[in-house]
Amino acid sequence: MFIFSFDFMQRAFIAGLITAVLAATLGVFIVLRRLSLVGDSLSHASLAGVAGGMLLGFYPFYGALLAAAGAALLIEFIRRAFPRYAEVALAVVMSSAMALAVVMISLKKAFNADLFSYLFGSLVAVSPADVAVITGAGIFILISIAFLYRELFAITFDEEAARLAGIPVAAVNIYFTLLTALTVALAVRVVGTLLVSALMVIPPAVSLQIARSFKAAFGIAIGVALLAVITGLYASFVFDLAPGGTIVLIASTILVAVMVAKGAINRWK
Repeated sequence: MFIFSFDFMQRAFIAGLITAVLAATLGVFIVLRRLSLVGDSLSHASLAGVAGGMLLGFYPFYGALLAAAGAALLIEFIRRAFPRYAEVALAVVMSSAMALAVVMISLKKAFNADLFSYLFGSLVAVSPADVAVITGAGIFILISIAFLYRELFAITFDEEAARLAGIPVAAVNIYFTLLTALTVALAVRVVGTLLVSALMVIPPAVSLQIARSFKAAFGIAIGVALLAVITGLYASFVFDLAPGGTIVLIASTILVAVMVAKGAINRWK
């Protein structure tokens, strides 16, 4: 295809495909644990990190990574303080991070194209260094998930039973939240900080509509995420659209189509 004759499109597709696999894989656990807003909270934190990087003059990606990791630890700390109200942690981190981002952006007194690319994603913003970091970190995240699969499975469906079975629930939760933070930071270049959480929630939501097993949910979620990213990147190149918004709209369309089709099938039964 002619679009792959451009180096920036090759980098965008590599980064996008890796991001899709990571977001969908972690998203299944997040959705089943009813923590769908965790991606939103961490993405808002990463925006604060991006703003901090621009304000202080260092690479914004590192700011996003540090801010998301710090927010992940803060979420777990607040969740322990409010064990029956986990959503409190997400609301506190999300609102505080957004407020911090707004303040730092106002201090910089600039809303430039680079910041816009971090907000909504950009095809040309993905550099060779970004691809190398996303690839290396992506492999690390997938290996971690494979290694902790049984523990995460047990915690997802019954945290108390997992604790009684000897699983270090607190440590696994912290590690998983840090992996989620890393995934969010990696995805901001392609999807943007304001939309990355949707890529972690919508494909798993589609899979839970039609999957008949836990493992099948992963396959379907990854397939939906890959389809949304591939078609979204292509459409954003052809029609000069923001890639993040295009990807999320396609994923949302798939979810609506699946829900409508499932409802129609159920009515005919």
